Amino acid sequence: MSNAKLSIRFFDDREVRAIWDEENAKWWFSVLDIVAVLSDQNDYAKTRNYWKYLKAKLKKEKSEVLSATTQLKLIAPDGKKRLTDVLDYNGIIDKRTN
Repeated sequence: MSNAKLSIRFFDDREVRAIWDEENAKWWFSVLDIVAVLSDQNDYAKTRNYWKYLKAKLKKEKSEVLSATTQLKLIAPDGKKRLTDVLDYNGIIDKRTN
């Protein structure tokens, strides 16, 4: 994704990393950050482990959430750009209501 705009969004005063997809005209949001907000977890390692466990469980159940998830490079807590799972707005909203 060239010329990507990175952004930090806030939900209940918590950071949610986001990246603008110019080609598709939409924002992608970090799944890890969303999981941290929803689980009220401040520990990045615990959030990552929880998502890893949940992702394996969802994969086993053939959940549609994983098919809506893609990976893009976002700035990680250590300051480096790393691939991370992201969802767009529809992926977040549609999957939460099912």
